[in-house]
Amino acid sequence: YIPGTYPSFHNEIILQADNVGDNVGDVAGMGADLFESFVGSIIAAATLANGNAVKVALPFWIAGAGIVASLVGFYAVSTKDGANQRQLMMALHKGVISSSVLVLAFSAIIVSQFFPGDQSAEGWKIFACIAIGLIAGILIGQATEYYTSYSFWPTQSITEAGVTGPATVIIQGLGIGMMSCVPPVLIIVATILGCNALSGDYGVAMAAVGMLSTLGVTLATDAYGPIADNAGGIAEMAELEERVRETTDALDALGNTTAATGKGFAIGSAVLTSLSLLTAFKDKAQVFTADIGDPVVLSGVLFGAMLPFLFAALTMLSVQKAAGAIIIEVRRQFATIDGLREGTAEADSDRCVAISTQSSVEEMILPGVYAVLSPLIAGLLIGPKCLTGMLGGAIASGMMLAIMMANAGGAWDNSKKYIEIEGACGGKGTTTHKACVVGDTVGDPFKDTSGPSLNILIKLMSMVSLTAAPIIRGWQDWQFWYWGLLPIGLCAIATILVHHLYWKNTQDIAAPIDDVVKDAPLAKDVETPAAEDQAS
Repeated sequence: YIPGTYPSFHNEIILQADNVGDNVGDVAGMGADLFESFVGSIIAAATLANGNAVKVALPFWIAGAGIVASLVGFYAVSTKDGANQRQLMMALHKGVISSSVLVLAFSAIIVSQFFPGDQSAEGWKIFACIAIGLIAGILIGQATEYYTSYSFWPTQSITEAGVTGPATVIIQGLGIGMMSCVPPVLIIVATILGCNALSGDYGVAMAAVGMLSTLGVTLATDAYGPIADNAGGIAEMAELEERVRETTDALDALGNTTAATGKGFAIGSAVLTSLSLLTAFKDKAQVFTADIGDPVVLSGVLFGAMLPFLFAALTMLSVQKAAGAIIIEVRRQFATIDGLREGTAEADSDRCVAISTQSSVEEMILPGVYAVLSPLIAGLLIGPKCLTGMLGGAIASGMMLAIMMANAGGAWDNSKKYIEIEGACGGKGTTTHKACVVGDTVGDPFKDTSGPSLNILIKLMSMVSLTAAPIIRGWQDWQFWYWGLLPIGLCAIATILVHHLYWKNTQDIAAPIDDVVKDAPLAKDVETPAAEDQAS
């Protein structure tokens, strides 16, 4: 939609691409992310079992029990017609809570069979770690819901900030996102300390397995968001009556919260998984101490803390490039397809999907190269102690940045929904609504691109480090520094190639605007089914 030019119901070009993007990002992408966490937590637990056959098998049994519990939890989800946001959210909570209770019951049975007699004390300590992980996952979800649902003060405060314009919406949203880091961090810290006291490093890994054991129902809850969003897009494209759109808007607002809750769950599980993989790496690389006062270790921490910001920056810039290319394509179609402006011709939405797909593949080359080669640079060039520090720094800063971006984005999105659904601050079409739309536009790459990508970054670097651990086992600092020149050279070559092929010749978004829209009718001059509702 080009403000003041085309009526906003003529945006089928973008809506169909948006529907595809919701499925790709919030279903397939988040599913891959959580699957990676699940597999990583099981690998870490099996590795930290130190050859104990019972402890190696335990995470696989807990994961299997979680699948059965998730299937049963599906049938606990139900609600009634006309339910409000809190009632709808509680309907989804019933599925998660019932699955968690069943996992605890199954885990108790499994532990009692795996650790009989004199081993029962150790077994029940491990069971306690599994329970702590499950509870931690639920609490992180509750904290995320509080900061992203418009039923609570944080999101409502962003809407109220829109009274004074878009700038204050952005400022308030960033503040809420930063504040939202506090509860998840305290929960994760308590989980790590408690599980470590009960059963050491293996207990922390089993807490991650426990947190992810109900992945089936948790991921289904997260996938609910894009399904509701797509339903709204279909209703808009089909120009269905207003009551249908009101229903889908209410479900979509809930979907934004469930998606944010799923992202918070993914971040928490990624941190526990990465920490377990880091511990496994230390064992395999024979890093017995990593003193933060050691300049080598501290340098690794600082380098690792920088990487999530670099990764997030690259993904944010990629979104801007891809969005600009799609905008140019939309304007080209309006200028070249007869009848599209009047709504009598069909748009080529496949072209927008193709642009987005091609851009996503091209733009992920550089972040992927950096994520894979950064651990090799630190480990081969300097040594395993520096790599240990780098992983610690990346996990710490990656968690903070991911939580802030995911929750700020979800809160921005729902601050707009609060106006559209509840009629807050005057409802649609007001200056407050327009300000919150700006916040929502900023929040989308926050919550759907850069934030979730950081989970993958910290897990991927931890997994690469664990894989490379036997190579650098026992190395002293700078002992074989010349091997580190190889990944540095590969990074340099990849950067030059990507810049030359994909970044050098970017399209000028502003260039075609005048040519495309100068003769277009203004929105007020075109008859629409509900022109007054399209003013914003």
